[in-house]
Amino acid sequence: MRRHYNGLKTVGLFGVLWAVLLGIGAVIAAGSGSAAPLWIFALIGVATTAYGYWNSGKIAIRSMQAYPVTETQAPGIYRIVRELSVKANQPMPSIYISPTQAPNAFATGRNPKNAAVCCTEGILNLLDERELRGVLGHELMHVYNRDILTSSVAAAVAGIITSVAQMMLFFGGDRRNANPLAMIAMALLAPMAASLIQLAISRTREYDADEDGAHLTDDPLALASALRKLELGVQRAPLPQEQNLVNSSHLMIANPFKGAGAAKLFSTHPPMEQRIARLEKMAGRTLS
Repeated sequence: MRRHYNGLKTVGLFGVLWAVLLGIGAVIAAGSGSAAPLWIFALIGVATTAYGYWNSGKIAIRSMQAYPVTETQAPGIYRIVRELSVKANQPMPSIYISPTQAPNAFATGRNPKNAAVCCTEGILNLLDERELRGVLGHELMHVYNRDILTSSVAAAVAGIITSVAQMMLFFGGDRRNANPLAMIAMALLAPMAASLIQLAISRTREYDADEDGAHLTDDPLALASALRKLELGVQRAPLPQEQNLVNSSHLMIANPFKGAGAAKLFSTHPPMEQRIARLEKMAGRTLS
């Protein structure tokens, strides 16, 4: 497994997230003379993170109404996943299939020993075996790189920032000492900053999983071909933007919702054309 500067970028982005959180705490302290509300929200956030991380597999699987399959029911998926798991010297994850025609796949679980890989019926109908192998290599690398922990913590911290900032806007503390413009600015801008940083963390994970997965399968062009098909497939059969699906969408290999313009700007996934270009560049380096 390769390591990238994206890991350092993620650490830096987490630092910025906590800086925003501490900035809100400073404004609360200046306005009310106490930072107690900040720590209350922080404790809630830690508890939420722990629950989400421990149960991440169940939550995502349930949101897609996925069901477990045996090797007899899905021999092709089992063969690919077993081969890649052995190559990576990692345990074999559980295999699930989601009964939706929206083409997508995701991996989840708190660590490699408690992991699950899920494919939708749509992606199984859309991709050939070589392309599916590229997708499964990508998803396995999310598990091996402990990306579930990263995304869970980022989501929880961003949620804390948003909640505290909204509390400031409505309850503002001691108006005699607080700067109302600073309070409003923090309440409006902090959630936006937190969301953008969370999206950036998610996007670095996708780039890493693309590259690491391509190395695992020794076939970057297979994943590039799969992503090209998925981009068109999602536009034809997107998932409905229900909250439980939105909450799990960052786990999927392709943004499962139909959108353009501002919707793409705030997507947890990098633009497909950039991901494909990076993979094709990898293939060029491999061949040369």
